[in-house]
Amino acid sequence: MTAPISESWARVENWLAEHAPVTRAALAPPADPADIAATERVIGRPLPKPLVMSLLRHDGLLDGWSALLPGFYSLLSARRTAAEWKIVSGFYDRITADEEGDEVDDDFVKTGFSSILYGHPRLIPIAREVGGGYLVLDDRPEADRGRVHEAEATDGVTRGGHGMWASLPVLMESVATSLETGRPVNGYRPEVNEEQRLRWDLPPLRGEGTVRRP
Repeated sequence: MTAPISESWARVENWLAEHAPVTRAALAPPADPADIAATERVIGRPLPKPLVMSLLRHDGLLDGWSALLPGFYSLLSARRTAAEWKIVSGFYDRITADEEGDEVDDDFVKTGFSSILYGHPRLIPIAREVGGGYLVLDDRPEADRGRVHEAEATDGVTRGGHGMWASLPVLMESVATSLETGRPVNGYRPEVNEEQRLRWDLPPLRGEGTVRRP
């Protein structure tokens, strides 16, 4: 059974305070409910409850140097979620998606990739990495509702096979467990650099110089 997101956040906060205090200090205060309501007006629907609970714990990060999540992703604030959603949703190819119908979702589940789904208005950006990629929370009324995907303009949307992508609460619980145990999650191992910031190390595959897919 997945732990409540508030419990996972408490574990993450405690570990950071002891081992990576600079990253702990970078966690923003709770979001203003008015900012969450404004984001919901922009998106046109209520935000998923786990996302709201997370924002009410920490409204993203205060600096651009801290990456809390594996894959070097920095959590977005409520305001930035709205801003990034407006940008990304402008790329959605609704005409092609409507023409292909249910095949889009079927192919996404089968292959794990979709360029057509990039910018879908019900894929909500929740984190961003320096290279411009996003983590998006799937709020479509399909089987993947609640899952977390990676999204990038060139490659489209990636449906990760690792269990940590099952939902935002599962992702935060996986992060908390990895921090506490030091064990990798999806290949990423938590480390603390000389600046006392959390970083996630991804060793290359043996005999290869390429980065593994999620």
